[in-house]
Amino acid sequence: MKNSIKRAAVLVLALAFASFTTLKDKKVDVKESTITWVGHKVTGEHNGTISLKEGALSFSGKTLVGGDFTMDMTSINTKDLEGEWKDKLDGHLKADDFFGVEKYPTATLKFTKVEGSGADYTVTGDLTIKGITKPITFKMHVADGTATAALKIDRTKYDIKYGSASFFDNLQDKAIYDEFDLNVSLKY
Repeated sequence: MKNSIKRAAVLVLALAFASFTTLKDKKVDVKESTITWVGHKVTGEHNGTISLKEGALSFSGKTLVGGDFTMDMTSINTKDLEGEWKDKLDGHLKADDFFGVEKYPTATLKFTKVEGSGADYTVTGDLTIKGITKPITFKMHVADGTATAALKIDRTKYDIKYGSASFFDNLQDKAIYDEFDLNVSLKY
């Protein structure tokens, strides 16, 4: 009888602990989420958007523990230009010089490590662009059904060297900086 009570108590505690540590994936609302980019060059910058194809954040209770995202690279859209200049830049960004979207229509980010609790986290993940995967670490704020992050990405790590002074001499005012910014707001 004593052993039965002990076993029942252990089972109840195990079930209670399991219910607190159950992982829950929360699907990201791709229509309400935004990804904006800024590319910098010696003479200024350009900005635009990229659509999220799908994504999910993983939680243990209320603590962020993971995430997995796919971006639709064919959706690259310049916002600071219009007409012919916009069409030219959008086309060039989609071409092989940059993201090669015909061959690589998506880019992915898979979280590999999440540190922190509450609303603020440090996330490390595997970012894949043009079939090349590299680790990236960034800060993420999670609160009230929204996760936000600002990432700096070195495009040359993904074989995007066009206009890079790191690879080409005498570019002068035509140089494009190696890093570009992504600002992400995920609604879940």
